[in-house]
Amino acid sequence: MRLGVLDVGSNTVHLLVVDAHHGAHPWPAHSEKAVLRLAEQIGPDGALTRAGADALVEAVSTARKSAVDLGTNDLIAFATSAVRDATNATEVLARVRDESGVRLEVLSGADEARLTFLAVRRWFGWSAGRLLVLDIGGGSLEVAAGIDEDPDVAVSLPLGAGRLTRERLGVDPTTATPPPAEVVDDLRQYVEKSLDRVVEQMTRVGWERPVATSKTFRTLARLAGAAPSSAGLWAPRQLTRTGLRQVLTFIRHIPPAQLVGVEGVSAGRSHQLLAGAVVAEAVLRRLDVEALDICPWALREGVILRRLDQLGPV
Repeated sequence: MRLGVLDVGSNTVHLLVVDAHHGAHPWPAHSEKAVLRLAEQIGPDGALTRAGADALVEAVSTARKSAVDLGTNDLIAFATSAVRDATNATEVLARVRDESGVRLEVLSGADEARLTFLAVRRWFGWSAGRLLVLDIGGGSLEVAAGIDEDPDVAVSLPLGAGRLTRERLGVDPTTATPPPAEVVDDLRQYVEKSLDRVVEQMTRVGWERPVATSKTFRTLARLAGAAPSSAGLWAPRQLTRTGLRQVLTFIRHIPPAQLVGVEGVSAGRSHQLLAGAVVAEAVLRRLDVEALDICPWALREGVILRRLDQLGPV
C-alpha cells in the first residue's frame, strides 16, 4: 500500500510517501518539504504569528494535493513542538483543518521520543541491545532508552535548535557576525541545568548502544567527517565526542551566512547549527558518551511503522 506521512515540524513541513506493507521495509516513493521555521515564528505572547499560520496552511494544502496526486491510500498528518507549544494551537489547528482538509494529530514530546525510538530499534534490530536514542529537533530534544520496542524512559525537553536560536542566541540566517562568547556561554549553562533531570533518569536506566537521529546530528556528524548522503542510506556513520568538540569550536566563530558554503550544511538550518551543537555536546558529555551511531530513520519512519503495526498483515 502507499502511505503518506505529513510531518509539521519546527523547521519544515515534510511530506514523505512510501510504499510499504506490514513486516516489510518502507520504501520511499516521494519526498517534498517546505522550510517554514515555525519555531522562530512564535511571537512574544507565545502564539504562532499570522504569517506563520498562513504559511502553514499553504504548505499543508500543497502537501495534501501532492499526496492525492501520488495515489496515497492513507495520509498520516501530525505536528510537533512548534504547534504543540503555541498558545493559539487550537485556533491554528482548526484553521488548518477547515482550509486544507487535513486534521493534524499533535504528538506529545514523550510520543515523539517513543516513536523515534521504535524507528531506531527496527533499523538496528535486537542485536543492538539496550539503546539510548537522542534526537535534536527545531523545538525540542528527545531522549529515550530501553531494551524493547517501547522505551523504558522517554523524555522531551524544550532544547530544540530553532527554539534556542530564537530565545537564547538571537541569531538570524543573514547575520554577519557570530554571537558573542558570553551569549554562547549563557546558553551552555542553561542547557546544562535543563539536562539535570534527564541525566539522572537515563543513567539509572542504562544503555549499551547510543544512537542519534535528526538533521542536526547528521549535519554535525558530516562536519566531523562522517560519510556524505551520496554514500547511501546504509553507509555507517558515527559522531564522536572529540569530533563534536572540534566542530563546535569551529562553528562558534563562523557567521551563519558563511556556514551555508560548508558541505553538509543547509541554508535553512545554518543559523541553528551552533545551538544544536551546544546541546549535542552537553548531552554527550553529561551522559559520558564517547561516540554514537547515526540512524537514518527517525520520527516519520516511527509513525509509519506504528501505522503498519496497527493495520497488521494484509
